[in-house]
Order: sequence, then structure tokens, then C-alpha cells
Amino acid sequence: MNALTETLRPELTGMPARIAALPVFRGYPVPWFVAYPNGPDGEPEFRTADAKKWIAAVKEKLCWVCGQQLGAYLVFVLGPMCGVTRTTSEPACHRECAEWSALNCPFLTRPHMVRREDNLPEGVIEAPGLPLRRNPGVTLLWCTRSFSLFRGPDRRFLIRVGDPLEVLCYAEGRRATRREVDESVAGGLPKLIELAKLDGEEAEADLVKKVGEFEFYLPAR
Repeated sequence: MNALTETLRPELTGMPARIAALPVFRGYPVPWFVAYPNGPDGEPEFRTADAKKWIAAVKEKLCWVCGQQLGAYLVFVLGPMCGVTRTTSEPACHRECAEWSALNCPFLTRPHMVRREDNLPEGVIEAPGLPLRRNPGVTLLWCTRSFSLFRGPDRRFLIRVGDPLEVLCYAEGRRATRREVDESVAGGLPKLIELAKLDGEEAEADLVKKVGEFEFYLPAR
């Protein structure tokens, strides 16, 4: 595969230099985290992440999208429910890499798009945690200076994002409205409530607190 010679899709917005340096496949830049199930000379599988790169990204503070060194500011690409719980399985990005992804990634810009599960490479492992099986329709860019690791229910590591300096909301390749964010939260919150009820009253009260803290950072309208 000579991916670097492929033509970019015309609808993509201007790329930051770090993303422009990535290989191109089927008209899209291939994020650094993407796995190549058949080796580096095979085709990338956009739906899967390379586990070794996850470890490198966390340990060495490398951008999940471009693979280059991060600075003091970290931007996590989250769905609204991850914003409520402040947890994610995906490492941080540069702000410009995260923003470009929010504006151009097909899964992030098309709210009705469903992740295909057919014909996944053999040996693919589900992401840790308890992911919601839906496209949230809204993407958050959670800008912070810190994160920490903890073990999820399956004993694999998850990421707890630090207090945000700023939260930017996107939908359909543009800034999201407050109504769109609220609708996305309404669609995912019942599952979190269900899980909290299983853990008892303390967990339910903690969820109410987290929702209130999350709403503080949302756009006014």
C-alpha cells in the first residue's frame, strides 16, 4: 500500500501540519492510533486501535491522533456521558488535532452513523469500561492539564480526565448548540442512572452531583 500518494477527500477542511504528515487511505488521513492488523504494509483498520500505541501515548504523553509529543495542555475527545463521568479509554490529543477530528471524522460528524462490527480482524478486543452502544451525536473537546489512570470493572486501565480549563462542543462538523448537547445527554443518561442504581444510593447521589458539575461547562445556548 502506498497510502501517502492517495488523494484527500475534497470536503475535508485544511489540515494542521501534524495531521498532514499522516498517511492517507481511502481519502482520509490515518490517525496514529489506528491498527494495521496485517502489518505495516497492509491496510489500516480505522475501527481498531493499536494497544502498544495506547501504552506509548499514556506513558510518553503522545497525541492519540498524530503521535507527536504533547505539551502542557491536553485535549480529550469525549462523548457527553464521558464528560459526565470524566472517564474515557482514549488518550489525549493536541487541541488542533482534536478540533480537526471533530470537524472531519465521519463518525463524529454524522450523528446517525453506526460503527460497523462486521468483519473485524481476528483478535480484536473490546475497549475497556462500559461503552454505550450509540453515536452520541455531540463531541466534546475537554481541555485540561491532567489525567490519571484507574482500573475499570474488567481490571483494565481507563483514564480519568482532570478538571477542564474549557469544554468545546461540536455536532455535524460545527459548534453544537445547547439543545443538541441536552438531547445527547438525555439519550445517554438513563443508562448511567441504571448503573448507578445497581451500586446504591451513594452512587446515585454522586451521579446527580456529576451531572450538575458537567452542566456548568456547557454552552449557554
